[in-house]
Amino acid sequence: MPSFDVVSKIDIAELDNAVNQAKKEISTRYDFQGVNGDIVLAPDKTSITVKANSEDKVQAAKEVLLNKLAKRGISLLALEYEPIEKTGLSNVKQLIKLQQGIPVEKSKELVKLLKDSKLKVQGSIQADQLRVTGKNKDDLQAAMALFRKEADKLQLDMQFTNFRD
Repeated sequence: MPSFDVVSKIDIAELDNAVNQAKKEISTRYDFQGVNGDIVLAPDKTSITVKANSEDKVQAAKEVLLNKLAKRGISLLALEYEPIEKTGLSNVKQLIKLQQGIPVEKSKELVKLLKDSKLKVQGSIQADQLRVTGKNKDDLQAAMALFRKEADKLQLDMQFTNFRD
């Protein structure tokens, strides 16, 4: 029976390259001279911390980072922003969490979307991914098109892997 998997993964090597490029640009930009601005990728690669001495500088550094991530092909839907918080007397930081895998709630929304569409496919939740099976590959391709169309509404970065005929 034909099937495919819906996953949400970030290419770690591209993520690392984008963070390093953003750090380099911030260190050379004129408006960041004398500012303790920094972008730090967590050792476990699950979050990025943007630090500076004002909220404006954090926003500017975040924009540089988002630009580099987009150029490297990393979907911005895979990012979850925490509120900006003060650290110490004159420093602020913002934590950006990286989504790896599809949360169960989002998987349930995808399965509901499949059922509402009346396509002849079934979705089954398997840990942090969703497997979609159907009788023919045309139905599976229609399901992929449906997921791509609804990706912005669901706020979910998706890739389709393991297509079996």
